[in-house]
Amino acid sequence: MAQDRAELGAFLRSRRDRLTPAQAGIEPFPGPRRVPGLRKEELAVLAGLSPDYYSRLEQGRQANISTAVLDGLARALRLSDVERAHLVDLAEPTARRRATTVVPVQRADPGLLRIMSALDHLPVLLLGQRTDVLATNALFSAVLYDLAPGSSLARFLFLDPLARERIVNWPYFASNTVATLRREVARRPQDGRLTALIDELRAAEPDAARWWADHQVRDHASVAKLIRHPVGGDLAFDIEIVSAPQEPDQQLIVYTVQPDSPTAKVLPLLASWHRDATVS
Repeated sequence: MAQDRAELGAFLRSRRDRLTPAQAGIEPFPGPRRVPGLRKEELAVLAGLSPDYYSRLEQGRQANISTAVLDGLARALRLSDVERAHLVDLAEPTARRRATTVVPVQRADPGLLRIMSALDHLPVLLLGQRTDVLATNALFSAVLYDLAPGSSLARFLFLDPLARERIVNWPYFASNTVATLRREVARRPQDGRLTALIDELRAAEPDAARWWADHQVRDHASVAKLIRHPVGGDLAFDIEIVSAPQEPDQQLIVYTVQPDSPTAKVLPLLASWHRDATVS
């Protein structure tokens, strides 16, 4: 049980360390402090728990955790909605957290593919679980890279030097990808391929290992992306996410632009350049 609860304890410690007594609205307990944030006893009081019960949570010695306890912890730690959902997933019964390599094959949602076809004037990428690439359009290949279906966006970001060359705000974008993977593995701890991907990135890339240790979590969300293109120059995009209700694990990533912006004006030229390069 302790092994299965290790992630829960680590997440609680990371959130406790980032919250000071002043931020939590309480007077610090007396005595020397050996932690950057709240002590266990302080958090226990804030959450309405006994110090011994909270210690068992962090140490992975508590099998079943009630909704009331999770609500108290989320409130005391001032968790965001995404962080609270992450906490709930980590607190699921331990039997659910057994990994397996048997994962259903992902098939691109036809509706999302139709939307992609209608947006051929913008770079568009269809992602599935584990940041697996399900489809891209020609303009995405022209702007960033030709990611083949079945490849991994996360592997490209961390293992291909071109990603750092092209993406100006690479640290921001890559760290958010790590936080998204952490959120995903809590939802699907049985996905052995996802766990293997995370282990691979952490072993190969110090930044991925450092960001993973921060225990930040987020769902796929709209972010800005700045690209330095060898032909088109500096390009600025706002990334928007489209999901289908019947395929919640698939996201259509749309690179939107401001009307009449320099980026909007150069995209048709990049499309033409890419067609010529592909033909030749």
